[in-house]
Amino acid sequence: MTTTEDQAWVPEACTLPTVVQPLRLAEFDELFATALRGQQRLSATVLRWDLDPAAGTVARDLTVRESNCCSFFSFAFHPAGEVLRLDVEVPAAHVAVLDALAERTAAGIRP
Repeated sequence: MTTTEDQAWVPEACTLPTVVQPLRLAEFDELFATALRGQQRLSATVLRWDLDPAAGTVARDLTVRESNCCSFFSFAFHPAGEVLRLDVEVPAAHVAVLDALAERTAAGIRP
């Protein structure tokens, strides 16, 4: 996916400067490539990621920064045995963003 394609689904509600958006996407991609263990769509507006607990600090920092520029996101962490669960929720108006994240992360899931 090219940078232009990557940014095509970024909603107008995002206040992160356009020039910085590829860097943020790269941070999420790195998290997915190194720590993502599973993904489940709980509903149209809720996506669940199972992460390696060792990535908890990085994931929390990243989600706090993402919430600052895209306030429509809600991130909730839950320890769950051998994984750290991260529930990502958006309002119905931003389901397309969640769809894009689900598609992007599916490629990064490690066994």
